Amino acid sequence: MKNISTHPNRIRMLLDDKGVAEVCLVRTDKMNALDAAMFEALVAAIAQLKTRADLRAIVIYGEGKAFCAGLDMASFTAMSDADKEASPTNDLMPRTNGLANTPQHIALGWREIPVPVIAAVHGVAFGGGLQLALGADVRLVTPQTQMSFMEIKWGLVPDMAGMVLVRGLVRDDVLRELIYTGRIAVGADAVQSGLATRVCDDPLLEARAMAASIASRSPNAVRGAKRLANLTNQTLGDDAAALLIAESIEQVALIGSLNQTEAVQANMEKRPPVFQ
Repeated sequence: MKNISTHPNRIRMLLDDKGVAEVCLVRTDKMNALDAAMFEALVAAIAQLKTRADLRAIVIYGEGKAFCAGLDMASFTAMSDADKEASPTNDLMPRTNGLANTPQHIALGWREIPVPVIAAVHGVAFGGGLQLALGADVRLVTPQTQMSFMEIKWGLVPDMAGMVLVRGLVRDDVLRELIYTGRIAVGADAVQSGLATRVCDDPLLEARAMAASIASRSPNAVRGAKRLANLTNQTLGDDAAALLIAESIEQVALIGSLNQTEAVQANMEKRPPVFQ
């Protein structure tokens, strides 16, 4: 396989001679948590893969103990900082990538790539990590994989395109429960709730086999099928634009507020929060 990485400290990206790309998150010391460098690497990966005419399928996975543990803790401390360059999560209102801001784009952008994307998810996919996985066409998980909209724990809401990507996957009342409580769905429960596609013992092995099978099909038919799937799921267009803006408005109002700061401090100090 040919190495096509542009940000090797965060992502290893390989392409084989059949047109199957593998995107591996390699920040293993932080369970592949999302920091500014990881955001930059994912944006660059999406931009690169969107333009490849030889691409047939993509497998995305995390190296080490987890797929992605969500936003890096250090990013929380930068959220209310006046220096907007400190983190891509600080200034959420500008639409930096079409309909989306940068955090939204690293999840939604996989839907804009014209070939199927298969996520092999192990360990945890929490918060932003879950929304990153939701950007894939298919999510394969182990029986032990943990998935959660963890934002409520930090006094926040899902705002990385999760509200767009989850439509058609999770029943409305189940989605509300998952978001309001931050409940962790494990393995088969994640499948039943709609967050995952199916459980398998080795998601990466299964994902690679699925990608190889897809790569053996007509690339025109596969790309056409993805366009239709996107259209059917209504993940793109004016409808999605309004929802993506709404995510950002809600999150901007929360970031740095007294209760959101208290949620972060309580979690960091491992104590019960005291909200105003």
